[in-house]
Amino acid sequence: MRVRYDSAIGSHVGMVRSNNQDSGFAGDHLYLVADGMGGHAGGDVASAVAAKSMAALDVPPSSSPEATTNSLRTAILETNTKLRNVVKDRPELAGLGTTFTGFITVGDRLALAHIGDSRLYLLRDNQLRQITKDHTFVQRLVDSGKITEEEAKTHPRRSVLMRVLGDVDASPQIDTDVLDTRPGDVWLLCSDGLCGYVEDHDIEKILRRRSSLQGAVDALIDKSLAHGAPDNVTVVLVETEAAEEADPHVTAELPEPNRRFAGSAATTPDLRDGDTSTARTRLMVRRRLVRRAPVIAESQFEPRVDEYLAELIAETRRRNRRRRLLWALGVAGVLIALAGALLFGYQWTQSRYFVGTDGETVIIYRGVQQNIGSLSLHSVAENTEIPLSELDGLEQRQVKRTLGAGSLEEAREIVLRLGVSDE
Repeated sequence: MRVRYDSAIGSHVGMVRSNNQDSGFAGDHLYLVADGMGGHAGGDVASAVAAKSMAALDVPPSSSPEATTNSLRTAILETNTKLRNVVKDRPELAGLGTTFTGFITVGDRLALAHIGDSRLYLLRDNQLRQITKDHTFVQRLVDSGKITEEEAKTHPRRSVLMRVLGDVDASPQIDTDVLDTRPGDVWLLCSDGLCGYVEDHDIEKILRRRSSLQGAVDALIDKSLAHGAPDNVTVVLVETEAAEEADPHVTAELPEPNRRFAGSAATTPDLRDGDTSTARTRLMVRRRLVRRAPVIAESQFEPRVDEYLAELIAETRRRNRRRRLLWALGVAGVLIALAGALLFGYQWTQSRYFVGTDGETVIIYRGVQQNIGSLSLHSVAENTEIPLSELDGLEQRQVKRTLGAGSLEEAREIVLRLGVSDE
């Protein structure tokens, strides 16, 4: 089956950062997202260099998906060398780096390459699934069962990367794969400014309800803004569609190239332009100066893999011990408070009295008439030894319903008012 691809792209600086260190690209065959790191200047340079360098691959592939994947890996390694050369020319950018997640379409298959914590998702049959795996130390902890996925979302070291492109590793390890696609598939490429703050089920809901790809891109960015958008956010959507079979007797005109950059790569690093403009974007920009900026951790690369992982595991164990201790103290505190409340409540009930009957005689009870399960909240204070039958009909009904009293003396007075004496 022949397929074609429709796409949309958008990027926004977010509500906190002063520059956009993300870059995105949507062409005719190549689609990618790069999330830069390395400070105010280095991050946007790294992602822009990566996006513009890799954009040269946006040509009709002339080989198999497997061979295209190898070419994609080679091009990424060459881009890594370019980034290292940038630092040689501009030493002040030392430490710059970028993630890269992207694919080239080869017929009805995709040649994928991935490094870092930007992500590729697939919406198929209205079900969203994450395709790539983050190259972070926290993800390593999740894979090893040290922490849960939920704990990873708020872990203080979640921004520490194990693998990136740039001035950090001369030969980084890149994940590659060949993926099958079919009409109706929607592929989402995004930086962690989206997936780090918007839940997967919210992303799925927006994609399922889309009226257009560009509308869905804007809605995803708006959703990130609604969560405070503490990081840059870049989104590329690619939808697989069925294509009509070509007539071999008709020479088709080649379409005009449809190449779009977003984020830092959309212009020179000095201009830092190219943000998506939506209704929420304009509203949030007006509010930006009065918002309290949340504290966010800059992404960073850690080359000491084994040593840092050991430190991270030890730190996580300490955090878990502290969490368990705090949880235990909290539970103990709640139990003590509950026990105190029960004791106070019980003591209060024992300060009350009521006049009732055991069915035969008039009894003064201490406590209240209610029970808690099998626990009785009252006991006999005095047996007046007054036969219930000696009371008139009205008084018998009153005693059977019980007559409350605030003290033993008040209860005795009630008995006296019944017209008989308890002596």
